[in-house]
Amino acid sequence: MEARSVETIPTEPGWQYEPKWDGFRCLAFRDRTSVELQSKAEKPLGRYFPELVQALRDLSPRRFALDGEIVVPIRGKLDFDQLLQRIHPAESRIRRLSTEHPALLVVFDLLEDETGESLLELPMAERRPKLETFARRYFPKNGRIRLSPASTQLSQARRWYGKVGGDTDGLIAKRRDAAYQPGGRDAMVKIKPKRTADCVVGGFRYSAHGESLGSLLLGLYDEAGLLDHVGFTSTIREADRAAVLRKVEKLRGPPGFTGSAPGGPSRWNGGRSTEWEPLRPSLVVEVEYDHFSGGRFRHGTAFRRWRPDKDPGQCTFDQIRRGASTDTALLDRPPTRRLKQRSQG
Repeated sequence: MEARSVETIPTEPGWQYEPKWDGFRCLAFRDRTSVELQSKAEKPLGRYFPELVQALRDLSPRRFALDGEIVVPIRGKLDFDQLLQRIHPAESRIRRLSTEHPALLVVFDLLEDETGESLLELPMAERRPKLETFARRYFPKNGRIRLSPASTQLSQARRWYGKVGGDTDGLIAKRRDAAYQPGGRDAMVKIKPKRTADCVVGGFRYSAHGESLGSLLLGLYDEAGLLDHVGFTSTIREADRAAVLRKVEKLRGPPGFTGSAPGGPSRWNGGRSTEWEPLRPSLVVEVEYDHFSGGRFRHGTAFRRWRPDKDPGQCTFDQIRRGASTDTALLDRPPTRRLKQRSQG
């Protein structure tokens, strides 16, 4: 099942709510001694997470299929950058990281039970209790395989949504009367808040052919007063690009980024040129982003507006730093025996 993005939490009866974890979607299959982990793009994941393969093999049922999310907790908080470190060709590195920072599989659906019976045609209202029973019987307490919480109470959904920005990056809502639909987007929606940040434009890149503006490079000041490169925005309207290019070319020159600066290729640049032009730090833009981790925006941001009213020195990491999260504590609670009827909360 795939989630369709919506702007607001659905409130009509018939929905089940779950936190949206910040990790890799994963299907886990066990058939006797064979264990397979598979991404939603049907790519094998088992070699990157040997500790999860072993944890699934250690469960007493010899057959099952689970749907969940792979996450890496570090000091009680999920770390997406550490998760990305696992996708590496060197087995020695993977083995070391699996010991230093072992992953969890957070399970939110049961697709085949321990008898080998497929549950795909059952509605969520029947699959979820079966999953909870399966978890109570077979998931070791505080082990590598955990049950994701779920609720039919709108008040609980709103509490989870209010914690977005810690270990969760949104909320999932599923139709309780719907069967499991591989690849379908009709029975599940995701709700993610819009986050914005004011950033200094510390540089820019020309387009691939060098004739127009490619992207603006964004910076935030650290505690030492240095301007760190944190990402880029390239969603400027085509009709505005020539004017924006003229604006930034007038400011071309040092210092640009005085802390971490754009350098060689990164996992984020998607093959774009690494050549960039430094700017004097006087322009501030407001951008919209989805994730911030490892000191930078995980993906490209969306340009919203110029902020001539904002002093560049005000653009610090404080505006987007995530507070300490307690969301992972939800995974340590024993599964409830049944979902309560939805409250209008």
